[in-house]
Amino acid sequence: MTTVQAFARRRFLQQGSALAAVATLAPLSMAQSAAPAQRQFAPQSGNWRSFEVTTRVDIAKPQGVTRVWLPIPSVNSDWQKSLESGYSSNGAAQLTSDGETGARMLYVEFAQNEAQPFVELTSHIQTQNRSVNWAQQQGAAEDAESLRYWTRPTALLPTDGIVRKTAQEAIRGAHTEAEKVQKLYDWIVSNTFREPKVRGCGEGDIKTMLETGNLGGKCADLNALFVGLCRSVGLPARDVYGLRVASSAFGYKELGGNSASLKGAQHCRAEVFLKGHGWVGMDPADVAKVMRQETPEWIKSAQNPVVAPVNKALFGGWEGNWMAYNNSHDVRLPHSKGPKLGFFMYPAAENDSGRLDSYAPDDFKYQISARELKA
Repeated sequence: MTTVQAFARRRFLQQGSALAAVATLAPLSMAQSAAPAQRQFAPQSGNWRSFEVTTRVDIAKPQGVTRVWLPIPSVNSDWQKSLESGYSSNGAAQLTSDGETGARMLYVEFAQNEAQPFVELTSHIQTQNRSVNWAQQQGAAEDAESLRYWTRPTALLPTDGIVRKTAQEAIRGAHTEAEKVQKLYDWIVSNTFREPKVRGCGEGDIKTMLETGNLGGKCADLNALFVGLCRSVGLPARDVYGLRVASSAFGYKELGGNSASLKGAQHCRAEVFLKGHGWVGMDPADVAKVMRQETPEWIKSAQNPVVAPVNKALFGGWEGNWMAYNNSHDVRLPHSKGPKLGFFMYPAAENDSGRLDSYAPDDFKYQISARELKA
């Protein structure tokens, strides 16, 4: 036996004795500290699903003339088909858009003498899982003017100053577009975190986040920061605002919605345009959500077996249990007396007292549900 073999044998015996002693003294603590098993999360495109999504608003205490705006699915792509929408209401209703960003909506105005204003919107959509084959490139047609549009700044997404400086530091050493996007995605996962106390999906004020160093938030904060960082270094990117409509097929409770009651199921994702691949799906905010909320303990590493498959799959794809409303920022609601919205994925309403709180569905009195339609 060589010296190395003898050392290895002693080391093995020592470790075996120590493990046996620990197991004898504290079997429960060993079980509690055991590493979690590797989870599976690998959405693959190919099977379309059909959903009927219903939003119902009841104005409990009308004050004068009341106006309501409901987002309508308006994205058509290789992962979503936005089909027909219909409605019923005792107000004057019309299907319209904001006229600038293309965000479609149902607008309803109720007369001041209407005692029980209500509106119910039903939309049909089809979705499928989304994933990209990084080993295979394909022609992706998109005109230069359109791509420039997706690099512009918005009210909440400036592309200069601290935003550009942060992005430039994050992509140092990257050469290709894909490498730059990967570094920015990894920067979000490593430096930001899910903050459950944030109302709604957050505000998406990325300059304030960076200036204050408070990088906690929800999807409209974290994915907006990712989009803003991408745009600041010339990478076309956009938020995609929508709604989780069903549970996750992979067993992740935080990556799905309860179809019977989708209040609070709004979720924003992101896309980046890459030559050779076209628009590619991204969602670093959901990685942060799994890290913070999927297990009782806050997971701090993206390499954790619970997080790792999500971190990998959401760089280039997402699960089709979610639908998109629009890609719109700085949305002006038709006939509104209030300011523009930073984004539009929640029902909105105003009365003589001002704009109602979209983040309080129990006070605002709206319900959203989804039903999967089988072929």
